[in-house]
Amino acid sequence: MTKLRWGILGAARVNERLLPAIVEAKNADLVAIASRRKGAAAETLAKYAPQVQGVKTYDALEDLLSDDSVQAVYIPLANHEHAEWALKAINAGKHVLIEKPMAIEVADIDALEAAALHKKVKVMEGFMYRFHPQHQRVKDIVQSGLIGDVMFAKASYSFMMREARMYRLANDTDNGGGAMWDIGPYAIHTLRHCFETAPVSVTAMAKYAKTGADISTSGVIDFGDGKRGHFDTSFECSRQSEYTIVGTKGSVKCHTVWQLPGTNDVPVISWSSDSGHQGEVIYPVSNHFVLEIEHFSDCVLNDKPTLLIFADAKMNCKTIVATLESAATGKAVKI
Repeated sequence: MTKLRWGILGAARVNERLLPAIVEAKNADLVAIASRRKGAAAETLAKYAPQVQGVKTYDALEDLLSDDSVQAVYIPLANHEHAEWALKAINAGKHVLIEKPMAIEVADIDALEAAALHKKVKVMEGFMYRFHPQHQRVKDIVQSGLIGDVMFAKASYSFMMREARMYRLANDTDNGGGAMWDIGPYAIHTLRHCFETAPVSVTAMAKYAKTGADISTSGVIDFGDGKRGHFDTSFECSRQSEYTIVGTKGSVKCHTVWQLPGTNDVPVISWSSDSGHQGEVIYPVSNHFVLEIEHFSDCVLNDKPTLLIFADAKMNCKTIVATLESAATGKAVKI
């Protein structure tokens, strides 16, 4: 078998990126899509992949899970629904790629891990940015010693909220709503991969909507030994999609990270050192959504370990939960 047969469990807006990615991936076939809204699955397919024929559309999520032709499912449902439907998919014998966050409670990730081991299926949290080649170049620069020992990192992810995206503020933070559960996982995940040590504690502050969802959250994560990571996520600032790593001898910056690089968002890495060395690399446009789908499909088809594992998902969830607690209480929270 050379292609993994995929189903999509939900007609969320992120399908604008993921659905075409499954179609484009060289080792994947889109065979089904389901939604609880009548006709939404068919509409989503017609909108994002009108050229594709033979894809089954369902008006019930359970119908897709009972479809034996579907080997793997992508779950782009609301944040608080990820764990529930991932568990159902696992129990149905499907491999699962879960849009971040994998879950909003660590206990749910424990349950998913146990079920995946029992059913012998692959499960991964969907951080597509990790598959872009520019991040390996950043790692190479750091490991070369050019910027010295890493002491500080900053990750900023923000954009002005459009009316069509106001659903992101419908639920309070306890139920997966707000900036921290929506775009915060990217910033937190990126900072964690800038350091070789686990986060120790976090101090954060937030601005809230009337629903109890955070509109903006900023904070500092203590990685021990004086190392710290600053994050800033917001739905009311101009677009920021970047991270910077600062060491004892210099710094390196990744200018375009989490959105799909396109004509106006060219992937650029720049670096400089106190000794006067500096440089810049402009990468060709690379679709990290396609690379993510190809990676997961390869892992299933050839029984390889996934790049992102349950332990990584648990630590990201722990850090986000601690961040929200710190913002709510005004105190530093241990992770």
